[in-house]
Amino acid sequence: MKMLYSTLLFTFFYQSTIATALTYNVVNLGAKGDGKTDSTKYFLSAWASACASTSPATIYVPKGNYLLTKADFQSENCKNDAIAMRIDGTLMAPSDYDGNAGNWIKFEGVSVVSIYGGVLDGRGTSLWACNASSKTCPTGATAPEPQTYGSRTSTAALAMELGWDLKEPGVQNVTVKTVTFTDTTNGVRIKTWGRPSNGFVKGVVFQHLLMDNVKNPIIIDQNYCPDNKDCPGQNSGVKIDDVTYQDIHGTSGTKVAVKFDCSKTNPCSGIRLEEVNLSYKDQPAEVFMH
Repeated sequence: MKMLYSTLLFTFFYQSTIATALTYNVVNLGAKGDGKTDSTKYFLSAWASACASTSPATIYVPKGNYLLTKADFQSENCKNDAIAMRIDGTLMAPSDYDGNAGNWIKFEGVSVVSIYGGVLDGRGTSLWACNASSKTCPTGATAPEPQTYGSRTSTAALAMELGWDLKEPGVQNVTVKTVTFTDTTNGVRIKTWGRPSNGFVKGVVFQHLLMDNVKNPIIIDQNYCPDNKDCPGQNSGVKIDDVTYQDIHGTSGTKVAVKFDCSKTNPCSGIRLEEVNLSYKDQPAEVFMH
């Protein structure tokens, strides 16, 4: 899976009002919050309108359940560097979503995007159930290894993936705050392929996060190389620096709640943990650093 991310700012928190000049309501554009109607094209239409404006713009998602199949929010031809997405409802993945199909919701190459409120429902229950019984597998699914999709009624995990190409944009100035993760495989994850790259990650803040039975609440994986293919030497060239984890608490689904598996040739630096309190089966969870 290849994903390129340039300068990106995600700020997840609730705010009752957002002072912007333009607002694009996805319902007014045709989206339906019934949990059944595919509203992807209306979300992308709102994104295109916001991008076409040079003034600050808000994409507003009212209360309701909005089914999105595969939404790629691209930076191509985007003139706006001040887009906010205010979500008062729930974004739902398809019940037959196949994790091998790629990304469900992706922001690629964007600069200065703020996301407020909302619930991301990855609806992973039906997908991962096929690990136990092929009869419950979605059509065409092959029981893939669980990745970053949350179970029903949970938020989805947040992941940054870099390092597939030698030359690619870096990721900087990312803020994720006031988010609850429920029964997800990963919480906040920085993942880089074990390949040569001039990419970088810096200026990242994860703040005020609640973990509820999350298997990997905090993880940096710089040796990502599925099946040991296309990853010569498994040494990531991506430089990770200045990452802060602040006020993160709750429960881990595994004994190791914090895992930093950094590159041997480009080790992580400037990693700060402040007020991180995670438990596993009523005992303090463990930290792995390599």
